[in-house]
Amino acid sequence: MLKFPDIDPVAVQLGPLAIHWYGIAYLVGIGAGWMLLSARAARPTSGWSGDEVADLIFYSAFGAVLGGRIGYGLFYNFGAYLQAPWELLAVWRGGMSFHGGIVGGMLALWLFARRRQRAFLQVSDFMLPAVPIGLCLGRIANFVNQELWGAPSTLPWAVVFTHPAAGGVPRHPSQLYEAALEGILLFVVLNCLCRKPRRIGSITATFLIGYAIIRLGIEFVREPDAHIGYLVGHWLTLGQVLSMPMLLGGLAILLWVPARSISALEKAP
Repeated sequence: MLKFPDIDPVAVQLGPLAIHWYGIAYLVGIGAGWMLLSARAARPTSGWSGDEVADLIFYSAFGAVLGGRIGYGLFYNFGAYLQAPWELLAVWRGGMSFHGGIVGGMLALWLFARRRQRAFLQVSDFMLPAVPIGLCLGRIANFVNQELWGAPSTLPWAVVFTHPAAGGVPRHPSQLYEAALEGILLFVVLNCLCRKPRRIGSITATFLIGYAIIRLGIEFVREPDAHIGYLVGHWLTLGQVLSMPMLLGGLAILLWVPARSISALEKAP
């Protein structure tokens, strides 16, 4: 077993202002995604401008944060926020839902596509290969914050978290599993797919299906939220239930989009 490293979740303390690693992960993820999309837009055949990328980043970041916060209230703490809905505005207290964030982000992409008169799947195919960067950094921040840890484990890389609620037992570092799979693996797959002729919507479908499969699997070694627990027996969690519509949505895109709809390659000469 491994002991959790002594990492302060506060990266910088400036008087009363505390800058957490979680907030830095958000900012770095947005910045890195912006750089990646800007590099792709700079290719002669991309069909995207730098101004469009800037707007797209703003829309998607705002939608993801707003959706993530609202989703956390609806899915994980509905009773508390029903009694005090203004607490949803207290983003500094934490509490984000990925599934709420993806709904908010997709709605933002739809709004962007409508205002820019672009096809929605064209926009989502362009945007989504950058998302795993934020997922990877966010999961690492979850590890640093000692939250969303895994179930008890006897594996040699199990981690003993020092947070009192972890019980002092070795646990799966499920946050790092997710960082590797949702982040690194999904990033490689999506960005390799970008380099080949493909059906429009195939990147969006791959993201939805890939994330859903990874999350469905990881939930088997991840400790469910204490106030929710398992929904059925000792295997079905809320995270798995919320991931199923993503899987079905990805499959529906593959079935719905005509095979003749091939996107142009974004290659530099």
